[in-house]
Amino acid sequence: MSRVIFNQKGGVGKSTITCNLAAISAAEGKKTLVIDLDVQGNSSQYILGQKVTDPEKTIAYFFKDTLGISLFGGEKAGLESAVHESPYPNLFVIPSHPDLEALQSRLESKYKIFKLKEALEKLEGFDAIYIDTPPILNFYSQSALIAAKKCLIPFDCDSFARDALYTLMDSIAEVKADHNESLEIEGIVVNQYQKQANLPRQLVEELIAENLPVLESKISPSVKVRESHSESQPLIHYAPNHKLTDEFRALYAEIN
Repeated sequence: MSRVIFNQKGGVGKSTITCNLAAISAAEGKKTLVIDLDVQGNSSQYILGQKVTDPEKTIAYFFKDTLGISLFGGEKAGLESAVHESPYPNLFVIPSHPDLEALQSRLESKYKIFKLKEALEKLEGFDAIYIDTPPILNFYSQSALIAAKKCLIPFDCDSFARDALYTLMDSIAEVKADHNESLEIEGIVVNQYQKQANLPRQLVEELIAENLPVLESKISPSVKVRESHSESQPLIHYAPNHKLTDEFRALYAEIN
């Protein structure tokens, strides 16, 4: 099952949600892959503990190969050539790389938008795939939406985020109609949720009243997230008994 985590607004917790759900999936015994399409590479660093500097072992090399500008001739490289084993059992990463930014215009002009989908269909051996995306509807996020079966939308209880949510839902619906009929919006993940505060509670109630697919499981704010980022350890490994980890476990159970 391939799942994309996407929002056009930055700072909503895409990488945190991607990596923690993937880490729980791996801990449950599923061979799990994270594909990092965000040029910032936050998911790559969160799981692997370092920036990957060799472009030949990243998602950028895969996209270069689709353009015929890879360093080697012969047969095209599949996604499997860029898979990194993480420190955690069953958890693997195809990391991002800064070269993605320079490649984007060429990929768009050559209409390579379906290459990720085609490569994922050929990729074998993984039970679950989580795709982290840039905070914009660009070539890479569209490629992910076309390739994935399900989409999770992080929402950070901000009034500006609520306004942007309607545009986001329309964008996903357009990709679904034009390119990926099987794409399903799995739900809206409410992040940074303070249930005792009036504004977050009001915003969530309004979304539910409008019949938007808000998931029951919500993620609270906690310094543990920043600490786990700093240590490059997803919460299930960094703080397995923490309340926040239990919230991620509940979210994982709700969508699986």
